[in-house]
Amino acid sequence: MKCALTGHRVLEKEFSRALLEEKLRSFAARGYDTFYCGMALGFDLLCCEILVSLKREMPLRLIACIPCADQSERYPAGMRRLYDELLPECDERVLVREQYEAGCMFERNRYMVDGCDLLLAYLYEKRGGTWYTVKYALQKGKQVEFFGREEIL
Repeated sequence: MKCALTGHRVLEKEFSRALLEEKLRSFAARGYDTFYCGMALGFDLLCCEILVSLKREMPLRLIACIPCADQSERYPAGMRRLYDELLPECDERVLVREQYEAGCMFERNRYMVDGCDLLLAYLYEKRGGTWYTVKYALQKGKQVEFFGREEIL
């Protein structure tokens, strides 16, 4: 089964990496063996980092869904290094556009939702790409699980 990941770039103070790892482990235990990651700052890269580590323990596939080839160019130096370290660890790379174009991020998000059985969302406000992706998944009848707050809907 396939799980897509979406979440805000800024993580709240009470965000727990340990709880996120526990959640991702539980998905693997439930039979989710393929994960779509949008490779954005914040939640995406943290999920990717955890999943790369989990791949050493269990048979998981990690698919980097990249909206444009220069996605990481404006990342802070440390995050760009992390992105560059994680990308080769992914089993597959899906590139939506060679260059940034308006809407390529949303196109990437739709691709991930269309291919998944479940969307894991870190959503704490009704705005931005994460909110768009959750709404799109619900419209498509996809199962959505939330990391953190659920009362946002």
